[in-house]
Parts: sequence; structure tokens; C-alpha cells
Amino acid sequence: MATVSFKGASRVYPGTDTPAVDKLDLDIQDGEFMVLVGPSGSGKSTALRMLAGLEEVNEGSIYIGDRDVTDRPPKERDIAMVFQNYALYPHMTVGDNMGFALKMQGIHKDERARRVMEAAKLLGLEEYLDRKPKALSGGQRQRVAMGRAIVRNPQVFLMDEPLSNLDAKLRVQTRTQIAELQHRLGVTTVYVTHDQVEAMTMGDRVAVLKDGLLQQVDTPLNLYDNPKNKFVAGFIGSPAMNLIEAEITDGGAKIGDYVVPIERKLLAKAGADKTLTLGIRPEAFRLADEGLPVKVAVIEELGSDAFLYGTAEHTTNQQIIARIGTRLHNEKGTLVHLAPNPDKLHLFSTSTEERLTA
Repeated sequence: MATVSFKGASRVYPGTDTPAVDKLDLDIQDGEFMVLVGPSGSGKSTALRMLAGLEEVNEGSIYIGDRDVTDRPPKERDIAMVFQNYALYPHMTVGDNMGFALKMQGIHKDERARRVMEAAKLLGLEEYLDRKPKALSGGQRQRVAMGRAIVRNPQVFLMDEPLSNLDAKLRVQTRTQIAELQHRLGVTTVYVTHDQVEAMTMGDRVAVLKDGLLQQVDTPLNLYDNPKNKFVAGFIGSPAMNLIEAEITDGGAKIGDYVVPIERKLLAKAGADKTLTLGIRPEAFRLADEGLPVKVAVIEELGSDAFLYGTAEHTTNQQIIARIGTRLHNEKGTLVHLAPNPDKLHLFSTSTEERLTA
């Protein structure tokens, strides 16, 4: 097992001025499940490929354990990668696919067979070892790709959006299996996804990237409860946080005609700004006699929960999402009032987009 460290690592593609990954500093602990998450173009897959040795590091360095692997070829890094598209050999059986890397290393066939069978038992693939990949479902093929990585006993697993080709139900099931398997094996794992729900449910810690820059790295709950800036706040959480521009007034933040009470010392942190961004999670709203007036667009019933989607009155078509515990039967166009929980508010600077804290 090993730690992984990015030390000011940058990647600039030829013909571009903006780095795809810009001076990334990130330390991953031994045995940790680290998730890199961000929208398309954020640099998460490039960072993973830099660690794998598939992309050049133009500045900075990368360490696996105490070894500087910045300029080492992939085969010398002791990593195993699981790709989005499985990358299985169609003419080989499942067993041969899983053992192929070991064969290339010159490992004896008896040892290969033992390791393949061990991995097959872990993944529930024993009965499929003699089948070809075309006879398997997408989820089974992904498990074969996982097995091919496991048999190598690497220091680090690298996974590049391995679940994106699976349907929704299978994705939920497989992400649970991957997280459980990683915990059992205890191998340091770096996992890339654009799906923040995957990131929140799988990672020991999550690193959020945007435009090649690391925004925040923390545990899933800390990212949710204490986002460092407006981008992280809006990206982490499903449904997303409501981000509402409000005018700073004496004793609060004004949205239309409604004033959300806020402590003066916190408002003072906004400096010279005349406005701020108010962040309110859907579950931080409650129905009230007085509050932000919202015209109902639709009520989304999910059984145990209901989500209200609407538009805030007196604002420029600001969409509002609120989790409503009770089952409502408000028709489209009904006006309701939503009051935010004052202890659950997040404030963000208009000029810097950083979170304002007392």
C-alpha cells in the first residue's frame, strides 16, 4: 500500500495557454478512497492520467509512497487502472482477461490461476470465468475489469468514471460493491467521477475541481455543511443548494420585499459589497405564514419526501427548490411562503464568491 502526493503538479496541453490541471497540491493517505469530482473540463481525468503516467507533468511532481514517479513510465508505477469502457479483449475468456497482465509479467500459470480465482470469488465471477465478454452484462464486464486490476496487487487503484456506462439501478448497486471491496482490500484508490452523488456516497474524502484548480478537499459531510465557496456549495448536494442574490440591508439580506434576518457582524464581512449570495439547502426551508413568496411550479412526490419547485416572486425568475416533509396538494400557480432556517444559512461574497463566516 502507499500514499499519493501531487506537489504543485500542472499539465498544459500543446497549443493552449490555460493549464488543464493548475498547480495541484493533494495528499492522499495510505488506504484512502479519494474521489476527484467536478464538471466536464475541470481537470479531474487529466489529474488521474498524470498519476497513471499517461499524461506528461509539465510542472511540479507526483509521488507514490516515497518514490518520485513524475517521469517514470506507467509500468514502473505499480498502479492498476479501471477504465470507463471496460477495455476487455473480446476474443479472450473472462479468466484470461483477468490474468493477462500477470501473463505479460511472466508469472507462472498456477500462480495466475490462484490469483484469478481469488479475485473471481471476491467479485462473484467464478461461474463466468470461461465465458467471453460479449456474453456478460455491463455490470459483469465492469466487475471483470475490476478483477483484472485486483489480481495485480497494485499499490494504487485508479478508476476513471467506471460506472458511467451502467443504468441507474446498477450504478447504485455497483458503487456500493466498489466501496465495500475497497474497504476490504485497503488499497489506496483514486476515483474520478462527474456525479457528485457518487462522490458523496463513496469517498472517504472528496476533492472538488473546477477549471483545473482544486476548490476544496474534505469529507463528504464537511463539503456539504461547510462549502468553502459558491461553486462548491452549488455543486455538492442533490437537489442543489438554492443560491439567491440578495441586497444587504440593515439587519438582513433583502430578496424582493422579504428580508432574511442576519447578524450584523456577519453582514460586515461582505465589506464594500452592496449584495451577497444567500445559500439555502432545500431542507432548510419550511412552510410559513411569513417568508419568501414562491409561486409553485410543480410538487415532486417521492414517497417519504416531497420537493417543491417554484419561482420566487419579485425576483428575476429565481428558481427555488424546497424539501417539504408533508404531502402537499398545491396546484401549479399557488403562492406559498417559505422561511429559511436561520441556523442553516450560507452567505457568499459577491466579489470573491468565498463563504462568509463569523
